[in-house]
Amino acid sequence: MWHMGDGWGWWMIFGWAWMVAFWGLIVWAVVTLVTRLSGDQRRPPERSGPLQILEERYARGEISYEEFEERRRHLLEDRS
Repeated sequence: MWHMGDGWGWWMIFGWAWMVAFWGLIVWAVVTLVTRLSGDQRRPPERSGPLQILEERYARGEISYEEFEERRRHLLEDRS
């Protein structure tokens, strides 16, 4: 006699799906906005090996070209 509830199950599932999609979109938008405004772009980690340290010291002028070449050659020989 009271058949008003037939079919409501599907509408409730769609309602939940839309609600989850809506809040997911809101969370995604907030996270994207915060990361872009803070300038926190995902960057690959910088390598900090001995060769890079040697190159940085040479670039800053702490060591001469001859010293740089000698130490670089020594580092590359140790790797092989």
